[in-house]
Amino acid sequence: MPAALLGRKIGMTRYYTEDGRNIPVTVIEAGPCPVTQVKQAERDGYSAIQIGFDPVKPRRSTMPIIGHDGKAGTGPLRHHREVRFEDAKDVENYELGQSLDVSVFEGVKFVDIAGTSKGKGFQGVMKRHNFAGLEASHGVERKHRSAGSIGGHATNLGTGPKVKKGKRMAGHMGDERVTVRSLDVISVDPERNLLLVKGPVPGANGGLVYIREAKRLNRSKTQRAKAG
Repeated sequence: MPAALLGRKIGMTRYYTEDGRNIPVTVIEAGPCPVTQVKQAERDGYSAIQIGFDPVKPRRSTMPIIGHDGKAGTGPLRHHREVRFEDAKDVENYELGQSLDVSVFEGVKFVDIAGTSKGKGFQGVMKRHNFAGLEASHGVERKHRSAGSIGGHATNLGTGPKVKKGKRMAGHMGDERVTVRSLDVISVDPERNLLLVKGPVPGANGGLVYIREAKRLNRSKTQRAKAG
């Protein structure tokens, strides 16, 4: 199973290496995440574990969640996530109630991080899609930031009463799931459950993130991973 945890984005800071290099890093509180459910292929059709994160007061949870997490010997948790196994035998290494912490990323060089991006509200096409806008010279009507004509792409055939699917227009921007791939793991601090990764991470400070071992690397990072 690839290493995976739920965590909370704390913010960005600087990390100085021993040779004096300055690396911009994002600090993540990764785990601890109790194993709240173990699924087996014979019983459930596939092999996976469910992990939980962020304890919550029982009065702010629900009875099903309280009972579900109680089977694992923990209080109710705010977030849950399944991690699937490719090899069904790997699930035997985990048991209900086992606690996973940031030490699972020791030895991991690159991670993928998924989170919910910051919401930008309703935005026009220039901000949302980087449109150039209309002309700004004399005689132009005050529509400089408008999208222009949209009727030329009516339906997929080019004619008809509806706008073509996927037409870039003004609308809700942000507040969607974003995954950043192959971020460098700079430091792992098991004592404080902190993970430092190079570069930015989607979402606002305090937002929920899902961290997993990187699934796909480019050529240069593949060589770095093999070199150790």
